[in-house]
Amino acid sequence: MKRLLLATRNAHKAREIQEILGPEFELRDLTAYPEISEIVESGKSFKENAKLKAIAISKELPALIIADDSGLEVEALGGAPGIYSARYAGKNATDEQNVKKLLSELAGAGAKTRQRTARFRCVIALARVGKLLDTFNGAVEGTIADCPRGSHGFGYDPIFVPNGFEQTFAELPAEVKNRMSHRAEAIRALAAKLAALKPSD
Repeated sequence: MKRLLLATRNAHKAREIQEILGPEFELRDLTAYPEISEIVESGKSFKENAKLKAIAISKELPALIIADDSGLEVEALGGAPGIYSARYAGKNATDEQNVKKLLSELAGAGAKTRQRTARFRCVIALARVGKLLDTFNGAVEGTIADCPRGSHGFGYDPIFVPNGFEQTFAELPAEVKNRMSHRAEAIRALAAKLAALKPSD
């Protein structure tokens, strides 16, 4: 069993990543390390932020570190909220507040159904002892629903309808979402890398 440390205190994200990785991996997060300060996400892209978090935490803890940076890009909003997805409505905004702001911004932009295209993006960085080992990308295309639907998932899941489906991510069973999501795509690439990783790498 490979042990990984996820550079987050987001329990929803940690649980989802563990479900996608499966039982061959043991995933912990930073809740057991309150002494480690929150890493400021000062990067200009998902990749920069993921790398920044993974490398910083790998300097603090002797483990294989993975860091996920992900978010929603809405065409009618010029790609917003993008890297600011988690704090779109403010630094300590709730998921509900972020969703409400996004729907309000879309309404203000006059986006009709055909203009509500969006994508979820994810970049996962893998690091050990201050060294970046690799990064992995994933994306899923879809549209933004008129209002939140469903009780599964987190973040913008209640308003994201993946292409080919009528349900939002929050309405789909976790096993369905976890086969097709942006995070699942990145994690499959990560798992392949981990399978080939040597202790000296």
